Amino acid sequence: MKKHILVTTLAGLVLVFAFSCQDISSHRKKTQGTDPALEKKVSALVSRMTLEEKVGQMTQITLDKFYKETLDTALLHEYIVKYGLGSVLNSHHDKSGMTVALSMQEWRALQTRIQKYARETRLKIPVLYGIDAIHGVTYLKGATLFPQNIALAAARDPSVVHAAAKITAKEVRACGIRWNFDPVVGVGRQPLWSRFEETFGEDPYLVGELGEAVIRGYEEDGLDKPTAVASCMKHYLGYPVPLTGKDRTPAYIPEIVLRQIFLPPYKKAVEAGASTVMINSGSINGIPVHASRYLITDVLKEELGFTGLVVTDWQDIIYLRDQHHVAKDNKEAVMMAVNAGIDMSMVPYDLSFYHDLIALVREGKVPMSRIDDAVTRILRVKYRLGLFDNPFPEKGTEDYYEKPGYKEVALQAAREAVTLLKNDTLQGNPVLPLSNKMRLLVAGPGANSRAMLNGSWSYSWQGKDESLYPAEVPTIRQALEEKFGKNKVINIAPDGFQNVSPQQVSMLRKYAPQADAIILCLGENSYAESPGSIDDLTLPEDQLLLAEAAAKTGKPVILILTEGRPRIINRIVPSMNGILLAYRPGNMGAPALAEVLEGEVNPSGRLPYTYPRYTGNLMTYDMPVRAAQYYRPQWPFGFGLSYTTFRVTSLKADKDTLQSGDTLLVTAVVKNSGPRDGAVALDLFVRDMTATVAPPMRKLRKFTRLALKSGETKKVTFALTDEDWTFIDPSLKPRIEAGKMRVLLGNKEVEFFLKK
Repeated sequence: MKKHILVTTLAGLVLVFAFSCQDISSHRKKTQGTDPALEKKVSALVSRMTLEEKVGQMTQITLDKFYKETLDTALLHEYIVKYGLGSVLNSHHDKSGMTVALSMQEWRALQTRIQKYARETRLKIPVLYGIDAIHGVTYLKGATLFPQNIALAAARDPSVVHAAAKITAKEVRACGIRWNFDPVVGVGRQPLWSRFEETFGEDPYLVGELGEAVIRGYEEDGLDKPTAVASCMKHYLGYPVPLTGKDRTPAYIPEIVLRQIFLPPYKKAVEAGASTVMINSGSINGIPVHASRYLITDVLKEELGFTGLVVTDWQDIIYLRDQHHVAKDNKEAVMMAVNAGIDMSMVPYDLSFYHDLIALVREGKVPMSRIDDAVTRILRVKYRLGLFDNPFPEKGTEDYYEKPGYKEVALQAAREAVTLLKNDTLQGNPVLPLSNKMRLLVAGPGANSRAMLNGSWSYSWQGKDESLYPAEVPTIRQALEEKFGKNKVINIAPDGFQNVSPQQVSMLRKYAPQADAIILCLGENSYAESPGSIDDLTLPEDQLLLAEAAAKTGKPVILILTEGRPRIINRIVPSMNGILLAYRPGNMGAPALAEVLEGEVNPSGRLPYTYPRYTGNLMTYDMPVRAAQYYRPQWPFGFGLSYTTFRVTSLKADKDTLQSGDTLLVTAVVKNSGPRDGAVALDLFVRDMTATVAPPMRKLRKFTRLALKSGETKKVTFALTDEDWTFIDPSLKPRIEAGKMRVLLGNKEVEFFLKK
């Protein structure tokens, strides 16, 4: 029987992702300090505060500081009541050093205790608690975990990104927490970087659009409402492109590139109303970002108009002394960072920042005006979050935890993300989808690993501990058993991630004759931040040898890749008959993969990055035209196959000559000309044929998703404006130049002439 793609209704849970200019303006007024009544309250409170109280508000300490074997309530009380601690973050660690995920009840009890202590202070200023709720609530037992951002970017569906963010906000709020250190709006252009999976890929427009969807999902209800949290755009600026590829190491970025590629998503995030921002731990062109007044104050606060809270990343003021070596001691580091524009220091273990900053103000090395500005920004967020009205976990928010429809959203997100990279035809038929009558041999380190499906920030920082994942979260092997029947799945894969042993290779050879096809689950174990640093993007040798052994059996081999970044596999691509890229698809990723393999779901994901073929060729799709001859990826940006075929049958522009300031309407007719229903993600590119600055090969300017039944045709319209042909000129200013332009969609293109 012919199967069909599941349409993106998300069981009624997806909210319509449409915001009018009025909605955007209203939200930004609330977030960017233009509410006169609120500003009056904040100003009045700041005027009553002592220097010590102000600096206390600027100090953020990790929860782990207050834990030995149990919570040290006396120390917590001292920090809040005596020192006026403004913020606490994170979870704590157990005896083994593992981050502990708490139950919702434990989180609520902790927040209640903290806020009761805050009520004992002179001015009763509530504590702002922050958490990394990345692709779901990281440190909450049983939380819904969605695909990582890199997978969501493959779906090209802002509505599903928005829906996932709204659910995450509700589960964060159910814990009594109101500040989420998310989303990452850095542009992922260095695939060696270990936080690549947290990005929305290599294109600034794609990153900006999906980052905006997350911010709206978190904040649009109003931060005083129990369904919202304060977002934190991060990590400003240039964090994803360290020259070495290693986490938190220096980046060297010409400012013209900084403004063309890396700044636009932050501009969009500010316009979307992001309440807070976290700063890049590294340096750009030799200047640590935490010490850059130009980047933090001149560009972010003044040029972009950001009036929210600026927080450091982990211990980064201390690192100005210890790792960057631009400060001779901690006191000088504090002076540099606060004068640069830092409002809150994630210290995170002691009061060094507190004591040094008080001394610096008294010595006249940090002006009181800078302190007042920082505290104003902090208090503004606290007021907007409703903490002054009720800092305690709200009644009824417990019901936001583990609601029945959440898993369906996570499942649909994973379905849309799965990207089909190869589908051989054998004996006249495509290898995929598989018949549900087939007998499958399942092998590889990803087959029985929940950690590989989820990656970083999954019930623990590193996400590696398989014991922390709920038992009901299916592995790929379990999902295949459910879909195809347990008696049709031969499992030779180990439990959890393990390196491939010679015994596994022998077992594969032994049991392959009993199977109709081999499902080979390869990729990366979970990692986060610096522990995930690698020296070579090539998939590990033990996994490549397993793939080669599978190919030699003569059985069709379907490769499933669960990985946070593109691991190079050119050696085995020719011998794999089908390749599915799952990225980090989250807790419901395995059922989504099983549905794709069996044909219930027609894959529609599109690569959000260039998948490299060689370690020495890590180019992005939008390199200048002169580099086009060297763009030889394994698969290009935007690549993705389907079980059906889609054709752009026409592409037209409503004008052949366009005056700057006008809108160009581009229409296309898209047909599903294949045998199955499906969805297609369409990327529309613009190419400037001649420009003062060497133009890129192409630039993504719009994208959309269409669901089409077999034989169905639909018309789509894209509106392009001056923003779509603006570039940064040598004077670092936005510029539009007259000349010939080209719009590209699928295999079609149309030209027009732009007049200034």
